[in-house]
Amino acid sequence: MNGSPVQSFGFNVFNDRAMKERLPRHIYQQLQEAVSGGEKMDFHVAEIVATAMKEWAVSKGASHYTHWFHPRTDLTAEKHMAFLTVDEYGLPLDSFEGADLIQSEPDASSLPSGGMRSTFEARGYTAWDPTSPAFVIPAENGGTLCIPSVFISNDGTPLDMKTPLLRALSKIEEVTMRILKMFGNRNVKWIRATMGAEQEFFLIDEDMAAKRPDIEYCGRTIIGAQTPKGQQMEDHYLGSIPPRVLAFMQEVDQRMCSLGVVLKTRHNEAAPCQFEYAPQFTEANLAVDQNQILMEQMRQIASKHGFRLLLHEKPFALINGSGKHLNCSMMDSEGRNLLKPSSSQRKNIQFLTLVSGLLLGISRYGGLLRASIATPGNMRRLGGNEAPPSIMSVFLGDVLTHILDRVEEGLPEDLPSKAFIDLGLNRLPDVLKDNTDRNRTAPIAFTGNKFEFRAPGASQSPAGPMTMMLSLWAWGLEKMANMIDARIGETDVADAALDAIRTAALESRNIRFEGNCYSPEWHEEARRRNLPIAHTTSEALALFLVPEHRELLSGLGIFSEREILGYYETRLEQYIKTIEIEMNVMEGMVRNGILPAITKQVAAEGTALGFVPEGIRNGSPSFWQEHIGELYRVKEGLLETVGKLASLHESLEFLDLEKRSETLTEKGLPILDSIRKMCDAAETLVSDEFWPYPRYSDMLLSR
Repeated sequence: MNGSPVQSFGFNVFNDRAMKERLPRHIYQQLQEAVSGGEKMDFHVAEIVATAMKEWAVSKGASHYTHWFHPRTDLTAEKHMAFLTVDEYGLPLDSFEGADLIQSEPDASSLPSGGMRSTFEARGYTAWDPTSPAFVIPAENGGTLCIPSVFISNDGTPLDMKTPLLRALSKIEEVTMRILKMFGNRNVKWIRATMGAEQEFFLIDEDMAAKRPDIEYCGRTIIGAQTPKGQQMEDHYLGSIPPRVLAFMQEVDQRMCSLGVVLKTRHNEAAPCQFEYAPQFTEANLAVDQNQILMEQMRQIASKHGFRLLLHEKPFALINGSGKHLNCSMMDSEGRNLLKPSSSQRKNIQFLTLVSGLLLGISRYGGLLRASIATPGNMRRLGGNEAPPSIMSVFLGDVLTHILDRVEEGLPEDLPSKAFIDLGLNRLPDVLKDNTDRNRTAPIAFTGNKFEFRAPGASQSPAGPMTMMLSLWAWGLEKMANMIDARIGETDVADAALDAIRTAALESRNIRFEGNCYSPEWHEEARRRNLPIAHTTSEALALFLVPEHRELLSGLGIFSEREILGYYETRLEQYIKTIEIEMNVMEGMVRNGILPAITKQVAAEGTALGFVPEGIRNGSPSFWQEHIGELYRVKEGLLETVGKLASLHESLEFLDLEKRSETLTEKGLPILDSIRKMCDAAETLVSDEFWPYPRYSDMLLSR
């Protein structure tokens, strides 16, 4: 759609404005009550909504509809159904009824379930999630109406990422409302958790990506010698966006605008060919849907512009990886950000109560946050090139830390309002200063009016990390509410809350850290504090099975015991399969590309050496001969180590999940790393004429 962003915003979304225009007032009101959780939706209402939604979608060019859902692949899934049908007289018509809107039945056997489904148990259901608006994805030959949905098995067991998220949202919003009522917020009708997901990504030329089997199958390079110029000059970050990339980003902006998503920032990231989008925050469930839409639209639009989009957390060695920073807060029905400090002392005590709830939750159950970001790609990203380490800690900044220290000592002084930074230049205005500085090494940081969870990986669905963060936050808030409630009879709410905040401040000292999280001293200190330290994906995933973690999730109603086990097994299977695919690709690239290239280089060097007159050689080995010998040794080493890799792969067949994961982590990854070192050494010795794959120096240029 052409026109200004204001005119095109939400053009392809069945949003509040579209519903008001097309639904009778009483139907619209009943739908809103159902969305807010006040009433269960009547089937008659669904029939009318379905008719209006179909007419709206057809007017946007849609020919099909789909229940769009989030299986446990970190991707989305869809089964398209045509509006077109024929009646008993053979006449064509567009058909979409209430039953079609509410529910669909895709095959559940071929999507990951963690052992909760057998192949012969194929039935699964998608059910409409009315809290996230339907939208149309346009296409040249007819668009598709996408209906955000949950995905469950025949017995009601969740098989998706959205259902646990919705449960966690319901829990945290319920307990936060309880706390706000304690502080006298009588007019607040609802609470919403909010989130904005910053999305980092790489763009490389499609032609080069197509020549790299590792990028094709793994989404990253599993071999590649360092480029002469990476990011050491720090000249790419926030630099001028290359025109071809800008054209891609502008088209993404326009598409996402029509889908009701405001992309507030776009810029070059630190690594060459790395970029970032940051959206405006919105309700957390919707924000998760919007991030999934963004990733898919970027993939499609990148292809149109001759790019390959890489969302892997570490697509290139020795330069920045890509994360997905989740900026989390809460807002009330009055539009107030509940994590924004206030000039009101009472509001600030409420603010500190909410902050303390999260600190309590992370202090007790921080291992769940580590488990939630455990992916094969993130294992390679965490702890390097500005990515936070794998130890979960919280950075609050000097002001909040000082306040909590004073609360621990007794009644605090007046809570400071935001300060100003004096720039020392009369011609420039004062700059409003947040109550915190940034700490790029902290996994979780308070950044003025929100918490930024910086540890999730770029390719992940935000649903998993958000579910865990909201769950432990809800637990912490419930503890705060209970402590306040227990004292309200003997003192006022402010004093009761300060006592609860004092308890939270003391208990959360183990996860509060203001320094450099990369430093060896912090890692030693984290061990002394008994914080969970999991360097590998398999170690981190095992944290889902810690009895206290399982009790938390089941007690809150986020996962049943069976569902937790299934979720763990799904993630572990994905880790195993990813590493096994990388092993297959590595063996193929070495045997089919690198070994023949070394042979050609040796043959060419040996032939050329034969033309050198004997008198010039001086009868002793020359540097030239040593160069040939180095090629020989690399090839011998590769042949030996690739053989070990193949043998290891064969030995995995009859191992159970845990043993397979353990073997891959302890033996497979070191072998892969060893092969890579030899391949990268070979790359520096073999000429462009013989080297079979595009090099880093070719790919990491923004042409």
